[in-house]
Amino acid sequence: MFEIDFREILTVGMVLFAVIDIVGSIPIIVDLRTKHGHIESEKASIVAGIIMIVFLFIGEEFLKIIGIDVHSFAVAGSFVLFFIALEMILGIRIYRDEESSSASIVPIAFPLIAGAGTMTTLLSLRSEFHTVNILIAIILNLILVYIVLKLSSRLEKMLGKNGLGVIRKAFGVVLLAIAVKLFAANVKGLFVL
Repeated sequence: MFEIDFREILTVGMVLFAVIDIVGSIPIIVDLRTKHGHIESEKASIVAGIIMIVFLFIGEEFLKIIGIDVHSFAVAGSFVLFFIALEMILGIRIYRDEESSSASIVPIAFPLIAGAGTMTTLLSLRSEFHTVNILIAIILNLILVYIVLKLSSRLEKMLGKNGLGVIRKAFGVVLLAIAVKLFAANVKGLFVL
């Protein structure tokens, strides 16, 4: 039951790192910090972790209860990722939300860190890897997320406005590719009876 495999942890960790894309989210985090002031790194990391761990264990059952299959969820997640990527690449703002006093929970913990792409990935990983290894990879990624959130102002100064712009556009293209891959891998499943 508890088969800790460092190779599995590394593989799952790298997949989650690519999907969470906290480094590519630095420009978004800096923008949110400018609009909302202080970002509570601890709160955002803990809430994102709780969302991911809960979804790892009950996600598929929850989707079944409300009548949604994994493929539909993945396709919906691909659209969300697609529009976020367009915002990053084109420098436009599609999503407009109500002003809130803090951005720590929404949109940082959810959907930036623990969004539809992350949740869909967790469901896919659960079918291939041991749960304990996925949990360890989640925790390692959350530590990295916490560090990036905590150091976002320093990273902003280090990279400068142009550096952040380049990173934002580059990771926007990567996120767009992930969205297309997620869509392509799951759209056929919508039409299979």
